[in-house]
Amino acid sequence: MRLLIEKYSQHVYHVAYSVLRNDQDAQDAAQEAFIQMVKSLPDYRSEGFKTWLTRIAFHKAIDAKRKLGRRSAEDMGGEEKIINMPGREEDVLARLVREERQEKLRERINQLPAQHRDIITAYYLSEKNYEQIARDAQVAVKTVESRLYRARQWIRNHWKEDEWREK
Repeated sequence: MRLLIEKYSQHVYHVAYSVLRNDQDAQDAAQEAFIQMVKSLPDYRSEGFKTWLTRIAFHKAIDAKRKLGRRSAEDMGGEEKIINMPGREEDVLARLVREERQEKLRERINQLPAQHRDIITAYYLSEKNYEQIARDAQVAVKTVESRLYRARQWIRNHWKEDEWREK
């Protein structure tokens, strides 16, 4: 357990801090996240540990933010209404998950053979269409289509499905 906490403590803290914007509150939320992680380990379904832990940390940070908001409303006499803006927090989690997936994908793409890496990068990461890729590579559009097809086939044959499909 200690190794997991050491490995992910900075990440969990950063997730909590991105929501709370206060060092002590983020540390408290991170600690709560690790307590929840230990309690929830029996339910873990092997679907990306860091992403799973990020969700726990994110939700603990939101809980802490709500508690802090209720406390400050009580301090002000309870007359002010607290506006709950889950969209911003949800955006933070979505961004973190997306960035983590993109980083994993970039790492995997960098391991592809050069001819496949170039076409996959151009099409999926640079979001170029067939014509743009053909113009840049000075080849026919049909050549781009066949190279992309071969690259996809290579990925299907060499990567486990859970390594390249979004969950």
